[in-house]
Amino acid sequence: MNGTVNKVLLIGHLGDEVKMHYFDGGNCIGRFPLATNEVYINKTTGEKITSTEWHNIVVRNKAAEICEKYLSKGDKIYIEGRIKSRQWQAEDGNTKYTTEIQVTEFTFLTTKKDPDANRQNLKSNEQESPKNSNFDDENLGNDDLPF
Repeated sequence: MNGTVNKVLLIGHLGDEVKMHYFDGGNCIGRFPLATNEVYINKTTGEKITSTEWHNIVVRNKAAEICEKYLSKGDKIYIEGRIKSRQWQAEDGNTKYTTEIQVTEFTFLTTKKDPDANRQNLKSNEQESPKNSNFDDENLGNDDLPF
């Protein structure tokens, strides 16, 4: 290991549709904004405050095509990726900068385009994990740890 890590984990809602860009040779990228929210209570006023952070998301090739096909504005998605900063020269001659999240893995949490997929996700989430019959954690005392 080289001693550094560049990893991002996000759960948020799409702020717009996936915008696709196609290149010569068949490659493509998809871009969309992702909103994550932090909710807290202002201690002095007691007011509930919601703070939204916007992230520029980039998916590539087959992953981009899947996102374009199934995701819509407002859908919830889990993303793993890395932070990438880049710069370019704008048409007016100014240098522009952006920070993006380049996606390495993702999971759709809710989608509007494919209702059958939503039902499938709900079924898999409703399944109970098998309980170990040799271990009943409800009847353990503080000194009866199983390890």
